[in-house]
Amino acid sequence: MGLTLQVDEAQIERARALAREITGQVQAFIDRHTTVSIERAVLRLFGVEGAGPDGVPLPNLVVEQIQDGGGLEKGSAYWLCSAMLRHGLSPQEVAEAVAAERLEVTAETPQDEGAIRELGIRLAAESLARIRKNRDYREGLVRQWGEPPFPWLYVIVATGNIYEDVIQAQVAARQGADVIAVIRSTAQSLLDYVPEGPTTEGFAGTFATQANFRIMRKALDEVSQELGRYVRLTNYASGLCMPEIAVLGALERLDMMLSDSMYGILFRDINMQRTFIDQHFARAVQAAAGIIINTGEDNYLTTADAFEAAHTVLASQFINQQFAHRSGMPDELIGLGHAFEMDPALEDGFLYAMADALLSRACFPQCPLKYMPPTRHMTGDIFQGYLMNGLFNLISVATEQQIHLLGMLTEAVHTPFLHDRYLAIQNARYVFRNARHFAEAFQVKPGGRLERRAAEVLAKTVALLEQIWQMGLMEAIAEGVFAGVRRSPTGGKGLDGVAVRGPDYFNPFLDLLAPVPGQLPAQGGAPSPGGAGDGG
Repeated sequence: MGLTLQVDEAQIERARALAREITGQVQAFIDRHTTVSIERAVLRLFGVEGAGPDGVPLPNLVVEQIQDGGGLEKGSAYWLCSAMLRHGLSPQEVAEAVAAERLEVTAETPQDEGAIRELGIRLAAESLARIRKNRDYREGLVRQWGEPPFPWLYVIVATGNIYEDVIQAQVAARQGADVIAVIRSTAQSLLDYVPEGPTTEGFAGTFATQANFRIMRKALDEVSQELGRYVRLTNYASGLCMPEIAVLGALERLDMMLSDSMYGILFRDINMQRTFIDQHFARAVQAAAGIIINTGEDNYLTTADAFEAAHTVLASQFINQQFAHRSGMPDELIGLGHAFEMDPALEDGFLYAMADALLSRACFPQCPLKYMPPTRHMTGDIFQGYLMNGLFNLISVATEQQIHLLGMLTEAVHTPFLHDRYLAIQNARYVFRNARHFAEAFQVKPGGRLERRAAEVLAKTVALLEQIWQMGLMEAIAEGVFAGVRRSPTGGKGLDGVAVRGPDYFNPFLDLLAPVPGQLPAQGGAPSPGGAGDGG
């Protein structure tokens, strides 16, 4: 039978139905608004890049002018295309004219609306064709070389210098890493602009820029050719520039991006209205690009106890999945996050962690779950840390996780050295090789400790989702439901960048990226008592 939990499918369906309704309530709000970061993302999709005389990115300068001129409700595509038609300029030339203060797009009489929309749709189609070409290229390489066995070994580089990151990333790939994540510089999520060009200084990470994406993509393509296997690249699409960074990731062929519907709200105090609007557009672009998203539920367990708060992780996974569906993202691209964070002093903590991992797999069988290593209870004792990571590795292969972020024995000591990463890879490869078919050799005892734990967590999850549905997601976050963190709907950073869409708002990508997989009405009736649904 294998390591398969017998769980109440009606409860799972109930949770899905509640999550659909919860996200539907928010979607109605999303559909009435835009943000400055979405409008800048549209300009980047049209090909606008570079900076003005003072180093301010051109997309920022154009959108700031539109916002100051009271035109944001029409959308940046409307004003850009109108200026293109009037002056016979390209998108880049319009942006450069704005930067040079030769052009004020909202001060001119708009061109024919039909012509504006026709031009915008054509430009958007050309942009999406480029993104889909990147996706086809990736898929061709994967077909040529094949996929590595699950779990994929995911490691991080975080030097601050993109050129040093390249060296470390290629070394990690040669040591066996399947996925390289370039950790973003501390607090970049709070910048309301994307820095320009390659960077050689960062804080506990490297700045996410289009140039840095391009440099690392080239380096991993080179080592992929050398090794005869496709090495995936990851970065972060979160914070105040979430949609823009998602666009840059799509344009430069990133393969995974951290993209959570609530992480920025809870852990970076970014305004929830801004975040919910931004994540919808960002994920629509990522879905078109075939980018696997990684959600951030593991972070809940850095502030809350893993044994007591497991149901908040599962509830958030259901919500994140449904938000992604509403952006047109299929389950195969939704890497829901969870973590091995049980207190080492807890009796049977390993079994509880295994039950939680199996429950996530049972609830989301088609999603490439991302399993995170122990961090909260890493003390600096590298010997115990190495053993804890070994147990984490065992659960990952035994429960058939897909994306496995390697634990470092020096967690809580320093940023990993090359040899720390080597030891982490060797630990995981040893465990994965020796327990490759673990799931085939054992079975979960019916009604035993694992199933009882899973049933308890699932029941608490449904109860929590019922509570969130009744009060609304924004109010639930305000009450500290997730990670014990309270945020106000009108608080945090970035609310001034939210705008109501006017009746003639124009964003051609919203039409061309119309969701298909899992697409649902924005609002509906209450979930049925039985919880029947379409399976997510």
